[in-house]
Amino acid sequence: QVQLEESGGGLVQAGGSLRLACAVSRRPYSSHIMGWFRQAPGKEREYVAAIRWGTGGQYYADSVKGRFTISRVKADNTLYLQMNSLKPEDTATYYCTFDTRRLGPTMGDYWGQGTQVTVSS
Repeated sequence: QVQLEESGGGLVQAGGSLRLACAVSRRPYSSHIMGWFRQAPGKEREYVAAIRWGTGGQYYADSVKGRFTISRVKADNTLYLQMNSLKPEDTATYYCTFDTRRLGPTMGDYWGQGTQVTVSS
């Protein structure tokens, strides 16, 4: 079992930045993958970014490429999402996820409870 706890959400103006964090209850293996998804009201959950825990290889949805950066600190078992140049359409609940083998929109063995990000225009 893996527990994930997100933090760092909040209210920010368009063009601003936020950094989300996700604490993992146990040390991921090098082969594991972690990621971020988001869900806006009335919309389906959307893949945002993923990272291979071992190599640090990063993957992004086109909608956030160049603005968001996913990273991890192995020593702290923590995943991050640095979000810059935020837009009102980035407003959503952001979820951290952990997967033992899948990367991309189908990943998600375990999920956090989510943290709200609101971008005002």
